[in-house]
Amino acid sequence: MLNNYIIPIIVIVILFYGFIKKCDIYDDFIEGSIEGLKILVDIIPAIVAMIFAVNVFIGSGILNTFGGVLKDIVPMVVLRPISGTATLAVLSNIYKIHGVDSFLGFLASVIQGATDTTIYVLALYFGSVKIKKTRYALWVGLFADFCGIAAAFLIVHFFF
Repeated sequence: MLNNYIIPIIVIVILFYGFIKKCDIYDDFIEGSIEGLKILVDIIPAIVAMIFAVNVFIGSGILNTFGGVLKDIVPMVVLRPISGTATLAVLSNIYKIHGVDSFLGFLASVIQGATDTTIYVLALYFGSVKIKKTRYALWVGLFADFCGIAAAFLIVHFFF
């Protein structure tokens, strides 16, 4: 019941704070909206490029070359640094095929929680501020993802 009132309460608090500070709230809101649209225009090319790359990667069929027990988890491991939505689809597929209480279900869940969409985040944030040289950010992020995946395998193997 309280969650229906949270947004209106936040808006009223902001309006009240602006009134006390004697700020022109409407002009500040318009200025922030314009700034947000400028940022959106700046990051659209990076988002379009990332969506295109993910679709090409998935459409290439390279993920189907893996076999064995890990054939369902490898697409998730490969796609996780690129796309969160794609890995959620893979996770849902793993749940449908193997169940949520299976080894692969647990493993996929821990991988989903222990890793991040590193390449997507770098493309989005660095693209929005026009940073061209990422230096070590990509490699450190991918290494962190690798550590998360390795930890997921160890933890799930230990507890399952």
